[in-house]
Order: sequence, then C-alpha cells, then structure tokens
Amino acid sequence: MKKYEAVFILDMRKVEDEGKAFSEEFASNLQSWGGNMVEAIAMGRKQFAREINKRKAGIYWNYIFELDPLKVKEIREKYRLDERMIRMLIVSYERPEQVRSTMSVTPDIAE
Repeated sequence: MKKYEAVFILDMRKVEDEGKAFSEEFASNLQSWGGNMVEAIAMGRKQFAREINKRKAGIYWNYIFELDPLKVKEIREKYRLDERMIRMLIVSYERPEQVRSTMSVTPDIAE
C-alpha cells in the first residue's frame, strides 16, 4: 500500500456538522476498499480567492491515508460526481518522516 494525502473542499450548503459525517463516510469507504486512514484533519471554513461554481467559501478537510494505487481511481470516480464536493485533490504523500507538517508551524518573524 502507498501513502496518499487528499484535500476535499465541501459545499457548505450541502453538508451539515462541518463535514464530520462526510469524513466518517470517507473513512468507512476507504476501509471497504482495503485502505487505512492515518489522519483526518478538519481545516474549517475558508474563503476562496475567486468564486467556484458560484460559491465564495467552502469547508476544507485534509486526509492522509494508505491505499493500493489502483484503488485511488475509484475514489476519484466516486467523489467526482458527489454533489457535496466542490474540489478534490489527491497526491502521493512523500514527505520524509523527519519533516514536520507546514500547517502546524507558525512562521518566525525577524525584528
């Protein structure tokens, strides 16, 4: 199995509870495909720089999971047509173990 990172942007009008139910559904689908959820991070609501499908903001979720590379296509096909989805990005997770995530690091400001 290979490790992947996925970012899903959900439509605020189509999901309730900030996407927690969607996240649980995604984890159960991942297990049914033989995968393993490593981490699910709720990134909250964020404004877009430009409108996407007449939406000005969305709910962001970041997932790190392990899955057979042939099954990733099934994820893309299943959620590509999902009405709750605005955008989806799945990339190979090739971050070395020593490197921390940039999302949890606060920038150092030199005075």
